[in-house]
Amino acid sequence: MEKNVSLKAVRFGPFEADLRAGELRKHGVKLKLVGQPFEVLAMLLESPGQLVTREELRTRLWPTDTFVDFDHGLNAAVNKLRDALSESAEKPTYVETLPRRGYRFISAVELPDSLGLKLPVTEMPASLESPVVVAETQILHDTVAAAFL
Repeated sequence: MEKNVSLKAVRFGPFEADLRAGELRKHGVKLKLVGQPFEVLAMLLESPGQLVTREELRTRLWPTDTFVDFDHGLNAAVNKLRDALSESAEKPTYVETLPRRGYRFISAVELPDSLGLKLPVTEMPASLESPVVVAETQILHDTVAAAFL
């Protein structure tokens, strides 16, 4: 029997991101984070601990026929995201900048208990050596990615 997993929310620190509704809450209070800044967060939460390249962000956030100053637009979106998360690029808690390459979500994330898949993912170094961490990360990635299909 195939189980249809519908991921609604991802928790990290005092935050909960409702990926279906496009809402971010802190201690249950809805924050103003919409559009591209929320999309950046969603992409980072799909692959916690892994690099999300600037090109991947560009592809998802701006259609190929859109004329935009990509660098300025992406920087503005990430800055709004960081403001909502109350962090800075110099001392990141959630979003790490990999200069000229992209971004990585570095905080532990947790799937809601309602899925029966409470899989915390801790901060991960660039090279993942533990097969358990790799397996848990792949399960989390697959489950989070399924929410966007």
